[in-house]
Formats: sequence, C-alpha cells, structure tokens
Amino acid sequence: MADDPRPGRPAWRAAERRRLARFAAGSFLPGIGFAWLDDAGRPDPSQPIRLWIHARMTHVFGLEAVHGDYPRARDLATAGIALLAERFEDRAHGGWFDAVPPTPGPVTAASAVEATKSAYSHAFVIIAASTGVAAGIPGAPALLQRARSVFLGRFWDEALGRAAERYAGADWTGAEAYRGANANMHAVEAFLTTASATGEEAWARRALRIADGLVNGEARALGWRVPEHFDERWRMLPEYNAGRRGDHFRPYGLTIGHWLEWGRLLVALDAALPGGPAWLLEGAAALLGNAARVGWPTPDTIGCPYTVDLQGRTVVDARLFWPMAEAVLAADAVARRLGDANAAALGERWWADIARWFVDRAGGSWHSELDAAGRPASTVWTGKPDTYHAYQATLFPDLPLGLGLGR
Repeated sequence: MADDPRPGRPAWRAAERRRLARFAAGSFLPGIGFAWLDDAGRPDPSQPIRLWIHARMTHVFGLEAVHGDYPRARDLATAGIALLAERFEDRAHGGWFDAVPPTPGPVTAASAVEATKSAYSHAFVIIAASTGVAAGIPGAPALLQRARSVFLGRFWDEALGRAAERYAGADWTGAEAYRGANANMHAVEAFLTTASATGEEAWARRALRIADGLVNGEARALGWRVPEHFDERWRMLPEYNAGRRGDHFRPYGLTIGHWLEWGRLLVALDAALPGGPAWLLEGAAALLGNAARVGWPTPDTIGCPYTVDLQGRTVVDARLFWPMAEAVLAADAVARRLGDANAAALGERWWADIARWFVDRAGGSWHSELDAAGRPASTVWTGKPDTYHAYQATLFPDLPLGLGLGR
C-alpha cells in the first residue's frame, strides 16, 4: 500500500527524503559552496569545500528539484551549478580543483586548498551537471559539455576502456601511477547518468567497457569480489595501503560496500542497454550474494565491516552508513530486474536495520559510522559529510532502473 509506514516502503522513504533534504540544505554557504557537515548538521570550519561533496550535493538538490517537494531545492541546485564554474573550475588549465577555501572569492591554482585534479571528483562534476540538465538548471548543459570533454581528454584511456586516477599539478602534470576501481566505478555512474540525461548511448557503452574489465574480468576472476587497487599497468596491488587500512577512499583490502554499488550499477547498465551481455545480471546477483554472505554472516549483524581481506576476514570493523544505502539499492535493483524474492527479503532486512540503527532522529541525517554493537563512532569518518548515498537510497527505488533521472 502507498501509505505503508514500514521502513523502506514508499511513504517511509518519501518522509525520509524530505528530512534528508532539509538537513542537507544546512551545508550550503552562499557564494562559497556545499560544506562538510558535523554531527549536528553545522558546516565544519576545519574542512575546505571539497569538490566531491559540492558536486554530490548539487546532484542531490537537482534530483529533489525534479522528484521532491523541498521548496529550496531548485535554487540550491542552481547555485551549486554556478559555483562549480565560478569557484572550482580552473580557468587557466581546465578541469576542477579538488578543494577550495571555505571563504568567498575566485580561486586559482595558487589559492586552491587542493589544486590536484582527480577522476573521482571529476566524475561527480559530470553527475551534477547531468542531473542539472535533466532538471533544467541554467548553465548545466555548458558545464556538462566541458566536464565530459575534460574527462575524455585527461582521464579516459580509449585503448583500455578505463580511467586514470589523478594529477598532482593543476597544469595536468604529475600523473599518478596508481589506478583505482573506486574512481572507475563512479565513472560508470557518471557515464550512465549523462547517457540518461542526454540520450547519448555512447556514454553507456563506455560505462559497459569499464564494467567489463573490472567486474566481468577482475572481479569474476576473484570469485565475484571486486579488487580495488592496481598499478598503472592494471596489475592488482593486494598490499596497497597496508599502513592506512581505514583510508576514506583507498582502504587496504576489499570494500564490501563497493560490491553492492557495482551490483546496482550492473543492473542499471542492463536496463540502459537493451540486449546487453548476460554477465551483467549474473554479476549483479553474485556481487549481492557475496556481500550478504561476507558482510552479514549472522542474523543479528549490524551493518557490514568496512573492509575485509582476500580471505573474507574483517580488516576494518567500522560499520559505515553508505554501504547500507548501497545494500538496499542493490537488493532493490536485483529484486526488480530478476524477480528475486531473496533479494527483496534482504532489502527489507537492511531497511529495518537502517531505520533502527543508522537514522539519527535526534541529530538529523544518518550516523556516518557505528561500531559492531551499533554505537555511533568516528574511527573512519567524522561528522556527516554529505547525504548523497542516503538520499539516493530513498529515491532510486521509485525511478527506472537505468538511472532514469525522470526521463
């Protein structure tokens, strides 16, 4: 029933979506950008304005402008698109700075907090601009054209069908030798989002090439578990970041949440490309099943460990909120596309856990991290940086599976 109040049902998700939008609006600093929020929803003055957060929040308010009812959503999405051009974009060398100061005014390579340029952050510029196009936000089409051109020119390897990682210099010098599955996963998301917003199937085909190499190739060879770290020749680096096991973006070992995220993106690819290869749905179901088995070994497991080693043993036992968001999305995608009753049951279980353990009714949004007993913690993340994962979890089950953006 439409008014079913249980966690994860449409009425519950709609109410949660409105609550997340109100919380997220507190991150916007006029003339500056979307800030990192602390646990109480206040901008954290110790943090710069990070491109990935600003672009994600612009995307969220673009989605809300189309699908929600938060009255400030369109204005916030419009401001977010404008600031991507006015504060983050490098007018001298092209591309976007990874972080800018939390103060107003133009930014140059000399004044940027982080003048590095990363595929991860640029993927989110494409996502924000694509959502802006779908929402009819002024300036979004031109921004999208520039963002896609930069990504293809600076990060995309046409021969391999994968993306490079990062440049240390604002002038595109200091190309990093490291290659990562995480940035490429979000490139898949970006390419699918822009294909949906513009109707240009070539971008979905590029996304398929990435997924074919990293999931149908690398993950299948590892028993449908996604390896994260590679060198510039795409040779796996199993000991990468052994001394930084809880890194935000490149943690040591395997990241269960990414198995789930890849799973829902494979279903989106299958939906976006009629007649696509059979391995897309095979892989989505296998990744979901492996994540459930390794991450939730007992019925009373709260969340899943952040990372595990190649044998499936826990490395970092923090229970982060974003794998829960990706878990319910992967379960929903597999259940809808394959008619999988077990996936639907997993989704119900995980939504109940989100409502019981992760939703912060007192402080707002969701707890970014819990310990294994369900207590708020901050060993990996501090504060509540953004609502991108949680917001998408509340909205995407109502949209077409191919990241339809309402088209």
